[in-house]
Amino acid sequence: MTVLLSLLAAASYGLGDFNGGVFSRRGGAWAVSLVAQLGGTALVLVVVALTGGSPTATDLGWAVAAGVANGFGTAFLYRGLSSGRMGVVAPVSGVGAVVVPVLVGALVGERPGGLVWLGVLLALPAIWLVSREPVTEPTVGVGSGLVDGVLAGLGFGTLFAALAQIPGSAGYLPLALNQLIAGFAIVGIATVLRAPWVPTNRYALGGLLSGALGSLATGLFQVATRHGYLAVAAVITSLYPAVTVMLAALVLREHVHRAQAVGLALCAGCVVLVAAG
Repeated sequence: MTVLLSLLAAASYGLGDFNGGVFSRRGGAWAVSLVAQLGGTALVLVVVALTGGSPTATDLGWAVAAGVANGFGTAFLYRGLSSGRMGVVAPVSGVGAVVVPVLVGALVGERPGGLVWLGVLLALPAIWLVSREPVTEPTVGVGSGLVDGVLAGLGFGTLFAALAQIPGSAGYLPLALNQLIAGFAIVGIATVLRAPWVPTNRYALGGLLSGALGSLATGLFQVATRHGYLAVAAVITSLYPAVTVMLAALVLREHVHRAQAVGLALCAGCVVLVAAG
């Protein structure tokens, strides 16, 4: 069940990122991201009204931590991408998002089998390769891009680890709080970086679909962690760049480079190993 739910979460995250990337070209990356967070918050609040839940102060505290980490990761990811360092930032942040929850899982006593650990190790080069864009000209600012990627990865990894601490009895209010806090964090960091975050055209509204898909993905990830290991759920969910790459190839006819093809194959192998374990 954990693998299936995590795969669905990865598919939803990947589709949301694909949609966000398309609309960011005209609506602005920061504006689309903000609309996504606020739209996701509104959607989850509707779910909260229908399903209820009894979150404790501790649950809400984890939600705030997740929201800050979410906004932090998003901010540095977009800062790196907007500076033309995608080939460094994307793979480093993807790997970082896996490492943090795996370490947390190990610290709290998770002991998956040998095949699962092999799948986890395989996921690291898989995410790196599938996320990496080929360098066609001399790389500028590699050091800065590495820093942005590491900080983004720490943010997203902390998001996964914090969400996993919230029990099912809390309902979905912590998820809504997480997204709302992330929206405020994005505005704050964008303001400090003097990046335009106010939606100025209708294309920014495309973030609403990304927000809905992101909320669905996060909810699926939370449920997945309750049925199995945090490390397994985080690794499988973090394979979402493979979905984005495949959609870009199928819908936008973007070329899948050799390294990305190898990464896609490794992603499939990772899923098989984790499922078998």
